Amino acid sequence: MPSIKLVDAKLPEFGVPKTRPELDSSVYAQRFAALSRARRAAGLDALIVYSDREHSANLSYITGFDPRFEEALLVIVPDTTPTLLAGPENLGRAAASMINVEARLYPPFGLLGQDRSKTPSLEEVLRNAGIRPNHRVGVLGWKYFGPYEAAKPESWLETPSYIVDVLRRIVGADGRVVNANALMMHPVTGLRAVNEIVQIAQFEFGAVACSEAVKALIRSVKPGMTGYDAAQTMRLGVLPHSCHTMFSSGENLVGLNSPSNTVLKAGDPMTTAVGYLGGLSSRMGWLAEDESGLPEGVRDYVERLAGPYFACVAEWYETIGIGVTGGELDAIARKHLDTPFFNLVLNPGHLIHLDEWMNTQVYPGSREPFVSHQMVQVDIIPAAGPPYYGANIEDGIALLDKAGRDQLKAEFPDVWARTEARRAFMADVLGIRLKPEVLPMSNLAAAMPPFWQSPDRIVARA
Repeated sequence: MPSIKLVDAKLPEFGVPKTRPELDSSVYAQRFAALSRARRAAGLDALIVYSDREHSANLSYITGFDPRFEEALLVIVPDTTPTLLAGPENLGRAAASMINVEARLYPPFGLLGQDRSKTPSLEEVLRNAGIRPNHRVGVLGWKYFGPYEAAKPESWLETPSYIVDVLRRIVGADGRVVNANALMMHPVTGLRAVNEIVQIAQFEFGAVACSEAVKALIRSVKPGMTGYDAAQTMRLGVLPHSCHTMFSSGENLVGLNSPSNTVLKAGDPMTTAVGYLGGLSSRMGWLAEDESGLPEGVRDYVERLAGPYFACVAEWYETIGIGVTGGELDAIARKHLDTPFFNLVLNPGHLIHLDEWMNTQVYPGSREPFVSHQMVQVDIIPAAGPPYYGANIEDGIALLDKAGRDQLKAEFPDVWARTEARRAFMADVLGIRLKPEVLPMSNLAAAMPPFWQSPDRIVARA
């Protein structure tokens, strides 16, 4: 095993922000202008941004509005006030967008059973919004595709067909309706890949909230509780979630499962995750005080699985930085964990934003670099399965060059102080020395307690 040890070190307390930084209208105006420039550079005449409850990040990034219970559609045509179509419950929120829009009711975006008798023709609505024959229209929803999936990936659209069909009818044979999500979501050049300082400060608020929730559960969980009891110790509900809350335990442990009535038993494996806008924290451990409380066949858990896993994560942390490629990080994970036992799944790292997983440049052979002002999630998951199950230290970081760090320190000194304290903890206690541009966002800061009834015994480098 790499030089790893268990140390007695209290789970860190870095403080909790009292207020959440907010973005003003000038930020959204700059974003809208940048999107207009990207549209022109892509040779597009118009943009359509589709949103629903689970896939609202692109629309929210541009307007500050995310539909709830319903769908929404933003139509952007040059020299025209953008049209924002919303259902009846969201029309007022749409009208209060952070950019100037013409909010219009489109009843089919409402829930089933509501009055749709006055529904206008969608073709008429889109024409009135400025969509014309021969237009090349870019459609943004939440996903784009590549050559491994389709011969013509730009023609693959995940937006509902009733919208796409009408768009294609309007633009006609000489127009095009294409997937434009890369304008927002490409991992290097996408607008959402790079964040303003105020956005990073706001995301730190979410990262703190979810890491404090996970920390509270680890400190509270006991045999005899149910999964519901355990989840209630996290005191959730501060912000909209970026994903469902996860908690699973016992022999049927599955990482993505929600809390349940399952009664927790001494010696159970368990895993949990909480995600808020801009942050997610996840941990896996055992309901035991030490290795003697584990099932007999896995008492070497720290030596065989948690230790090598922590060594991998530590090297990942010390390697990432501005200019580092995704392929370099992928190679680290495969060097440590690419065996049938560890069963490495998913890309070992990705960008995080309003959505929990925006995109990633981390894949085998990737030459795509990380750049300043990105938010990056450590997401290295060995799915070893029974009887060892796995391990997880999932938290987020920000990458900031010297100018960005100076701005963060000047404008958000409390955020800066917490990141500096986390960096010191990782160096002094865990033995992980970060590059200057790497700023940990989570209040768990890579702390990994394998035995949750001894939460102040954590894995560290020897």
